[in-house]
Order: sequence, then C-alpha cells, then structure tokens
Amino acid sequence: MNICRADKVLLSGGAALIGSAALFGATSLGLGLPAAALLAVLADGIFRPSSSTFYPTISHGPRGRPKVALTFDDGPHPDVTPRVLDILAAHGARATFFMIGRYLERNLAIGARAAREGHQIGNHSWQHSYLQNFYSSRAYLHDIERTEALIRGIVGNAASIPFRTPVGHKSPDFARAAHVRGLQVVAWSLHSRDTIDRNPARVARRVLSRVRPGDIVLMHDGHQDPGGHRRSALEALPAILDGLRQRGLQPVTLNELLS
Repeated sequence: MNICRADKVLLSGGAALIGSAALFGATSLGLGLPAAALLAVLADGIFRPSSSTFYPTISHGPRGRPKVALTFDDGPHPDVTPRVLDILAAHGARATFFMIGRYLERNLAIGARAAREGHQIGNHSWQHSYLQNFYSSRAYLHDIERTEALIRGIVGNAASIPFRTPVGHKSPDFARAAHVRGLQVVAWSLHSRDTIDRNPARVARRVLSRVRPGDIVLMHDGHQDPGGHRRSALEALPAILDGLRQRGLQPVTLNELLS
C-alpha cells in the first residue's frame, strides 16, 4: 500500500500503544511511557524543520564539495528583492528564492528576472499562514498547486521546484499532500537569524563563523506580513559573499548544490 511516511509513523505508533497496553495494562509503563515516546516523535516531525519523520526533508548538500546554497524566503519584495539580485549579479553568485505565491502574483517581473539571471525559484506556499499546520491535505494541495502554477509560468514545466514549508513546520496532512505531489522538501542547515537580528554585521559574522561546505543557508528578502520588510540579509549580503569567496566556497542554486 502506497501510504506516506507520516501515516506509517501514526499507524506504527498506535499499534505500539495498543500492544503495550495489552501486555502491561493501562499503567504508566503500559500507556504512559509509550504515549510520551510517541508524542516526542510527533513533536519532532512537526516542529524540527530538518526532520524527516513525516516526509523526506533535505537540510544540506554534499559536504565534500566547496559549494553552499544561499536561500531567501518570503519574497519577492518590490524593493528588497531587486537589490538582492543586483548584489548577487555583481558578485557572480547564484541563489534560490522561496517565494510566497500571493507576493509573486504581484511581482511577476521580479520572479522572471530572478529566473532569467540563473537563480532558482522555490515554492513557499501561497499564503504563508501561521495556521497552515492546521490545513487539511486538500487545502494544502490547493495552496501548493496555486503557487506552483505561477512559478511554472516563469520557469516552465521542466524545471525542478523545491518546496519549503512556512516556519519549517510539517503536519501529517502536509506530508500527505507532499506525498501526492512528490515534492522535494527543503529545510536548511544554517539560519542567519536575520528575522530577529537587525544588525547586518552580526548577521554576516554569524553566517561566516558557522558556514561549512554543503550548507543550505536561510535568509529573508521579504516578510510574511503585508507591508513588512526585512533588510538585514540584504545589507549583510556583500560581506557574506566576500567571506564565502575568501573561504573558497561557491554560492550556487539548490539544484547545483544537490546535483
């Protein structure tokens, strides 16, 4: 039976609970410990961005090659994203942009420019709602497909479109939708913390002090809230690119990193 990994976890966890209760009775040993263990597994699957408990998730590339993937979430932003593209072009670097569908719809020319200049576009959902983890599988499929249709209009049907969940969370219903679509789900191995740190020098130091070959670096060129913006990564980007070059690390797209 072709069922997704999340359902296999839920079925095996339920079977373990029933078997333990049958063997030891309705005691802390028979139910309490197995239930606590199952809850820990479920929490890992939901809240740890790089977890593959519910669905296979990529968090880094090969460690033996001098390449890293810079990824930008929550755009495109009409002011910030073009400036990020300018800096990448000046340094001869490529990146991956996980775009929110409703913002891409308003800024299709920016998405087209990113693709034209050799960058990869990923799907970061249509809405980027904090309630997204409560979506049904059907609602998640609609959300995924709505944004993917916009991206396909820019990059064509042959291109690979990775998916990154909002906030990195993955529910069983998301896993079912991803299983149906055969999504390539991508998290990250290095967070720049640019969402909470407005000091670009600190953001750059944080990335450069921790970066390793194969890393997928999370930064932001947009904001999930309408009218919001984030500029820490934009202002840190020249120093990050200079530092990567000094370390012999080449910034590439996810496809290039993972190929």
